[in-house]
Amino acid sequence: MTLDVRVRPASRERRARVAVAVLFLTNGALFANLLPRYPQIKADLGIGNAAYGLAVAAFPAGAIVAGLGAGVLVRRFGSARVAVAGTLLTGIGIVVAGTAPAVLVFAGALFLAGAMDAITDVAQNAHALRVQRRYGRSLINSFHAIWSIGAVLGGAMAAAAIAVDLPTGQHLILSAVLCTLAACGALRYCLPGPDTEPAADPGPDADGGTAARSRPVMTGSRRTYVLAALVLIAMAGALVEDAGSSWAALYLSGSLHAAAALAASGYIALVGAQFVGRLLGDRLVDRFGQRAVARAGGLIAAVGMGLALALPSVPGTILGFAAAGFGVATLVPAAMHEADELPGLKPGTGLTIVSWLMRLGFLLSPPIVGLIADASGLRTGLLVVPLAGLLVICLAGVLGTRRR
Repeated sequence: MTLDVRVRPASRERRARVAVAVLFLTNGALFANLLPRYPQIKADLGIGNAAYGLAVAAFPAGAIVAGLGAGVLVRRFGSARVAVAGTLLTGIGIVVAGTAPAVLVFAGALFLAGAMDAITDVAQNAHALRVQRRYGRSLINSFHAIWSIGAVLGGAMAAAAIAVDLPTGQHLILSAVLCTLAACGALRYCLPGPDTEPAADPGPDADGGTAARSRPVMTGSRRTYVLAALVLIAMAGALVEDAGSSWAALYLSGSLHAAAALAASGYIALVGAQFVGRLLGDRLVDRFGQRAVARAGGLIAAVGMGLALALPSVPGTILGFAAAGFGVATLVPAAMHEADELPGLKPGTGLTIVSWLMRLGFLLSPPIVGLIADASGLRTGLLVVPLAGLLVICLAGVLGTRRR
């Protein structure tokens, strides 16, 4: 018989859980307020698809540059303070990007916003893991689901602002102020003290030993292959997310001639379906295993978006982005989990590598899709989404099967 050892959280831990949820919510909402404004910004700046793709790539470029420095800031100032400060600076970058008078200012502001967003992401996840250790059970997926709620909320706020003709600058200032105030309020209820608390003892397992599993021996070449495959799986998930954030509104409004407010529905559908997938993900993984869930998700993303591109229509495309979001919902958590358990690596090394390198998916996707779009049309450029689903199907063998 397996013993289910859980910690009854105190009021401090419960308040901290809500505070971390607020941090994830605001992080998801901030950038989502800017995304539906991209078509108007692109038109105001008078730039083509290739230049637009390169400018938008500044956001993940900033994230890659700053990502490795986030740990130093967290150790020096604490994860909660860093997350709140990062939220403030991300909001400033987004406001400048939305009101930029030139493409270089737009790209520079996105670089700043991306750098601060990466630092915020690391800090809020670090604090979430502190709360999770206090609870003694997994909570991280629920926090990422709340991030998706924030993204849907931010996209809906932007759609409403567009519908009532609220100027871009006023809309983004309002959203940045609201998110910053919420994050500052959450800081009061975050856990005090350093971020180096030891993990709680998970208790005995079914065999009477400890719950920690002994890791199998793995050769160096096999470990390198598995780690590379996990990075590609995480990058596939990132690429699909970026296709929705950077191109969904442009494709719906430009190629399919949807109204601006309706064009925002593509991204909202993607992150909304991704949220549903994250809510269901833990149960599905427990029942079928990471490998089966990833393969099914890759198939859903490939078929759903493939049909949407083959038979273009506004409703079909929105459904296609929803299928893609649902399909990739568990990919990044699955890749991070498997990388963190790779034998032969120091604790946290695999997780750090996958987390950092997967941002290349966000960096490379906008210029690649933009170049293809200029050459053959945006509809062709969005074929990267079903191709990413097929890649996951091929590489999912490195993920774990169902635990008995």
